[in-house]
Amino acid sequence: MARLLGIRIKNYRALQELKLGQVIYGKGESLPRLVCLIGPNGSGKSTLLDAFGFVADCLLEGVESACDKPARGGFDRLRTQGEVGPIEFELFFEDDDPKRPIVYNLQIDVVDGVPAVIGETLRQRQQGETVGKPYYFLKLKNGQGKVWTGQSVEVKAQSEDSKRVEFADQDKLGITTLGNLSEHPRIVRLRSYIEQWYLSYFIPEAARALPAAGAQRSLDRTGSNVGNVLQYFERQYPQEFSDILKRLAKAIPGLTKITPEVSTDKRLLLKFDENGYKDPFYQQSMSDGTLKMLAYAVLLEDPAPRPFIGIEEPENGLYVRLVEKLAGQLSSRATGPNTQTQILVTTHSPYFVDALQPEQVWLIRKNSKGHATASRAADNEMVKKLSAEGVPLGSLWYSNYLDDGTPE
Repeated sequence: MARLLGIRIKNYRALQELKLGQVIYGKGESLPRLVCLIGPNGSGKSTLLDAFGFVADCLLEGVESACDKPARGGFDRLRTQGEVGPIEFELFFEDDDPKRPIVYNLQIDVVDGVPAVIGETLRQRQQGETVGKPYYFLKLKNGQGKVWTGQSVEVKAQSEDSKRVEFADQDKLGITTLGNLSEHPRIVRLRSYIEQWYLSYFIPEAARALPAAGAQRSLDRTGSNVGNVLQYFERQYPQEFSDILKRLAKAIPGLTKITPEVSTDKRLLLKFDENGYKDPFYQQSMSDGTLKMLAYAVLLEDPAPRPFIGIEEPENGLYVRLVEKLAGQLSSRATGPNTQTQILVTTHSPYFVDALQPEQVWLIRKNSKGHATASRAADNEMVKKLSAEGVPLGSLWYSNYLDDGTPE
């Protein structure tokens, strides 16, 4: 399964030119399986997380719809103020060969008053090569260009294996259409990978709602269908269902059992049994923290894990001792043996950061022009040294070491 090695974003809100991980072919350190973004309010952490959501929305719904989401407000509000060029994303993926990453470049601008795809490319080294420049196997400009079939691009076959393509609708990404054709296996895998991204914006009130009964395979972004997913797990994956209960029992003292129950009007209820109480509680009565830990347990025990998970401020509503425990759970899920999941988290909690390593943490700040910048904690020699000596990373952040290496 694909893995994100690095990303470069240009002209997306405060991200005028932001880079994380490997953004030059064959150079730089790739992103780890767990990436944590820290920094002040308004520094650009949420914008960076939303950039992933924007790319996924462009793939699934089209460019105009992605721009017009309520929290985005249209293309003019998305392009960095004062800039006139296109919004651009360049993503480096590991596919089947870590020495031959695939680079996907997407450029979006206004055409005839409507946001549209003006450039889209995919490139990769030739099969068997470990050095040298990558070759294009998709090259589109304003909806027209060439695509190369097959699993690899050979120099001698550059002309005979290429096909001229022209898309009538510049609202749709080229990989949306080509990713449905078996003759383009690399594009199929890339489309499938992005389609499976999961961005969590958990809302406790949504989880307290009473949805219609019926098992559902995947958790939605707000967690409103957590009961439906538990119902699915209970039926199809009893072991994972049992693991969720065990995970919650460790986090929530006294919790003994969770049972999905269908009401007489065919709505789904979650019944919580606790030590010391004869009658059960239902989700409407449970705390924000309990519901949040339940949603994360469902997400982390998924038998068909998502390849990329983004979570904004998971510490909200959690007891302080649960924050570090959750950080450890996320880290274990992302870095465990044979893992297929990569997790990106934004946080304001030093307790969460205490559970992490310098290689996993990036500080996001704004420069004098109001543009977001990113610096990795591991690139600060003082922070790296103190962390190696056992000083918790969150404490170093709280003491201002991550800002400039000088304590307050």
